[in-house]
This record gives sequence, C-alpha cells and structure tokens, in this order.
Amino acid sequence: MSEDRRTFLKEVGFAALGLGCGFPLVRAAFAEAQHGTNQDAEPSSQWAMVVDLEKCLNGEVRAACVEACHREHNVPEIPEADDEIAWIWDEEYKHVFPDQVHEHTPAELQEMPVLVLCNHCTNPPCVRVCPTQATWKRESDGLVMMDQHRCIGCRYCMAACPYGSRSFNWRDPRAYVRTDESGQPLSDFPTRTKGVVEKCNFCAERLRDGRQPACVEAANAVPGGEGALTFGSLAEPDSDVVRILGEKHTISRRVNLGTGPNVYYVV
Repeated sequence: MSEDRRTFLKEVGFAALGLGCGFPLVRAAFAEAQHGTNQDAEPSSQWAMVVDLEKCLNGEVRAACVEACHREHNVPEIPEADDEIAWIWDEEYKHVFPDQVHEHTPAELQEMPVLVLCNHCTNPPCVRVCPTQATWKRESDGLVMMDQHRCIGCRYCMAACPYGSRSFNWRDPRAYVRTDESGQPLSDFPTRTKGVVEKCNFCAERLRDGRQPACVEAANAVPGGEGALTFGSLAEPDSDVVRILGEKHTISRRVNLGTGPNVYYVV
C-alpha cells in the first residue's frame, strides 16, 4: 500500500470523526488503546500468525500470498491507488516498524518489504468506535470480524486502526472482482458493496473447516517459502506459533499502543 493511500485514509477517517461526533471520540479511542483496557470478554483462545521476514524477502512468496487471498475472498483489483482494496500487502520496513528505526539503521533494512495485514488485536480500538457493531471481536477465538450489512460507511474503524489495515469501497467493488468463464466470482465468498469497509479475517471461513488461511498455504507451497508464514492458536502450548515465539526473536507492530497485535515477525 502506498504512502499516499495511507495518508489519504488517515485524513478522510479523521475528517469523518470530526464531522460525525467530534474529536473527543478519536482521543478516547486511542486513549483506550494506549492503556490497553478491554471491556470485552477474553477469548477462550487466540489465533495468531508468525511472519518470517527473511523468507518473505522472496517476491514469489509475497505475490503468492496476495494472489491466494484475492482469489479466496473475491478482493476487487482496482487500478487507482486511492481506491485500492487490500487485505494483505507489503510495505517498507521503516513504515511498518517506525519505532524500530533510527538514524543508523541500514538503508537496505529500512526499505525491506514486509507483509502486513490485520493484526486481530487483543484490544482492538476499531471495535470500540464502531457505532453499529459492524466490526466485533469473536469471544471464541479472538478474531476481529466485519459484517458489511451492518457497516454504515462512517469509517470510524479506519481512523481508530493504527495499522492502516482496513479498506473502504469508494466505488462498487463487484465490477473489479475477477470472474470465471461464466462470469461468476472465483470463489463463493460474499462480494461487498459500495460504501462499506473490509479487511483480512484470518480466513475465518477456512478455519471453520479445519483448514489453514489461504496465504499461509500459498506461501508454504512456494519453493523456499516453507515456514514463511505460520498460523496457530496461542492457547495451545504445542502449536507451531507458540514454539516459534519461544525459540525465535520476534517483534510486533507498535506494541506501545497497547492494542496487543497478534501478528508477529521473526527478525
């Protein structure tokens, strides 16, 4: 996702908040995130993902992740950057981990491509600011979900998310969804409409069937990409994600905000 798009979304999101209910809501949302308060019930388990930065330097791995996600969720492919819809994409290290960069950080590290997606936070500020509960956190497994039918397009969640993980449909996305020879979308996943927000759902529909997220399967199928993405439950002591977190040095994004991101990066 480009720097221009990220700036654009922030400006629009804050403008919407200012017009809709005033900046106190913005301050309250980020204050809750910074203090790590959580009024919701704690999930009985928590899905998490570990991304190996070195293995994801392979452009084929990153491309396979995006392709698999787009096919699985009928993500529209809009050419204009300002209207782009992205569930998983790559950004430069310096933008993903600004708190990990200093004046002596090597340029090649600062410009390293890093896969990013929704962090499915333990304390998601996006959930707190949504006036219709169109976005909510599942009590069973900690996933932060979206219901397009409840979404009124206020974009409060986009303003509250410190990771830029949400996209807004400024136009009808169905015109940009890839189709098969019969003109039908490539998967059965519901297509969205104009005026709603969407984002990564950790492939909740695949988890329901006991399968791994599409991006994880795709990354591990690329030669040399085995272990690039690892997915599992933090509540299971023997899961691969728990093992990696115990053995490797990992970081996560903007932990000082208290959101509790559940996407980790091996460095």
